[in-house]
Amino acid sequence: MAFHHFVIFRLSRKWFARSGPSPKLSPVLPDQLASSRTDTAIKRILLIRPSALGDVCRSVAVAVRLKSLFPHAHLDWLIQDNFADAISAHPAIDGVLLFRRGRLRDGLGAKLSSILQLRTELKAGNYNLVVDAQGLLRSGLMACATRAKIRLGHGDAREWGWIGYTQNVKCTAKHAVERTLQLLIPLYQMLGRPVPPLPTKLPDSWKLHSVPEAKTWIAAQPWSRCRYTVLAPTSRWIAKAWPIERFDAVAARLLASGACDRIVVVGGPGEQPQCAPLLTRAAADPRIIDLVGRTTVGQLMATIEHAALVIANDSAAVHMAAGFDRPLVGLYGPTEIDKVGPLLRGTDVLRVSRDTDTLNYKDARNREMMYRIGVDIVEQMARQRLQIQTTNSSGSLKGVEKKA
Repeated sequence: MAFHHFVIFRLSRKWFARSGPSPKLSPVLPDQLASSRTDTAIKRILLIRPSALGDVCRSVAVAVRLKSLFPHAHLDWLIQDNFADAISAHPAIDGVLLFRRGRLRDGLGAKLSSILQLRTELKAGNYNLVVDAQGLLRSGLMACATRAKIRLGHGDAREWGWIGYTQNVKCTAKHAVERTLQLLIPLYQMLGRPVPPLPTKLPDSWKLHSVPEAKTWIAAQPWSRCRYTVLAPTSRWIAKAWPIERFDAVAARLLASGACDRIVVVGGPGEQPQCAPLLTRAAADPRIIDLVGRTTVGQLMATIEHAALVIANDSAAVHMAAGFDRPLVGLYGPTEIDKVGPLLRGTDVLRVSRDTDTLNYKDARNREMMYRIGVDIVEQMARQRLQIQTTNSSGSLKGVEKKA
């Protein structure tokens, strides 16, 4: 257990004693929520999903459905402070509660101050309903600290996170978004409403929204008025990274063919070394825009929102592209696509697999799966999505599970 988890756990022992009923290890039943049967009884809701950035982007669907269930309630989202731009402009979100995770890396005094401040804010929220979509110890303790009467979370939450819930919900779906939506099933039962099925295409209400400051920023960028392709070549995990030389080759081909006017390279602070060949080309070619480590989350979202195409490793950029309903080529290796791939965008994912593959992206040896993806197939998929027909293409090329 990380040190800050231990500190939070110790400080929270008294919270549990004053936070209402003890957690139950069974699914929520409608009669257990009889005192809150109408949508007007729930006045303040907290959705807990602090991180990671990609998970935050694809959790908007949960907020939308919560708002549709309780349209008169005030809905807050507890989120890591540097990710707030990802969701704060969405019309379903009424307020944002910030988790300042960076302060937990400071000295003990700063840690304690941050924890106590958050505890005070959670208690002051006067929430009737809390949904923990994160499913970790710290998020479970955050839920507990609200003292909300109804605190829903995954029954199999990691790190004993379920200890902070009043009811643990058994979620059986495979995809992460669908599993999280299943947390709301008890609420549909409570209100006597049918549980809506997963849509076959992204509803407009589930789409992401850029913050006004980011919209102003993107409008001021000269390249934003061109037809540009976003390349997101970085990854925290080496086994998820398509070779940067191949990103570089795709960029050169797309520009040479006129498939797009500009290439915009994105990445986080400190990720420039992962992009070295591509950034070397950018230094000599004004058609390639280097934004690696130079954007806020909001500016990254605005960049992706207006892109003609996004080509990305398994990363937050993929989920942003899906959330803005942009053309996409997602490059995947040892990741379980059916669990964490871009929602409703399976045909935009490319992976070359073998029956003997181990889908463990934390093992660098599994990067071999990324090397199987050739430049030609990525270029072909990109050109098709940019509506540029190649001389040897026939029909529509979709991202599929290819066998090596």
